[in-house]
Amino acid sequence: MLGCVIKALYLILKPVTTWERILKARRSPGFLLVIYLMPLLLLASAAEAYGLMVWGRHQTGLHRVHKWLAGEAVVYEAARIFITLSVITLFAVLIKMFGDTFRERNTYRQAFTLAIYGLSPLFLLRLVEVLPITSWVAWAAGIALSLEVIYRGVPSVLEPDPPNAIGLFFIIAIVIFSITGLEQFMTFWYLAGHSPSLQTAVSNLGAKLPF
Repeated sequence: MLGCVIKALYLILKPVTTWERILKARRSPGFLLVIYLMPLLLLASAAEAYGLMVWGRHQTGLHRVHKWLAGEAVVYEAARIFITLSVITLFAVLIKMFGDTFRERNTYRQAFTLAIYGLSPLFLLRLVEVLPITSWVAWAAGIALSLEVIYRGVPSVLEPDPPNAIGLFFIIAIVIFSITGLEQFMTFWYLAGHSPSLQTAVSNLGAKLPF
């Protein structure tokens, strides 16, 4: 798990050399999902869950500060991990599709490599959600760092023709911003208490868990 954090930090600090090492390793999508991405998501989810239980969140929709119970936090974090994995899968498919539009012959392994490693700074920044701050701060910082990492990764991973590289990056950047922004809005909407029925459902499901 610590190795995943270190790799994400190296992508931020030394993106060029780190991308070179990643490409030499030639990891499969299954390896990246299970060995690299899931530990990073679990660590981020544990940090956020701790913050939700200890500090809580101010719910403007319900005019209160709500502290999550352990069961509620587990249900919420499990749902968020599922949504994140769905976002990663969709993002990888779109990367492959856009690469084909630019007449590149990219594989799904390349697409998943760029998607998972490229978005790892965003997932790493979720660790700061252990603190009682708005999740928009973590998202904004994470997406900025992820775009920098992906900018370095597009030429190396997808290997587009030089004239097409910048255009492909901008399309990918728009997709990242849109998809992760929508996910972030859904998260914020729930945490701010603007969906009482969903919060009740999460509470009821969490109450059935043995902790």
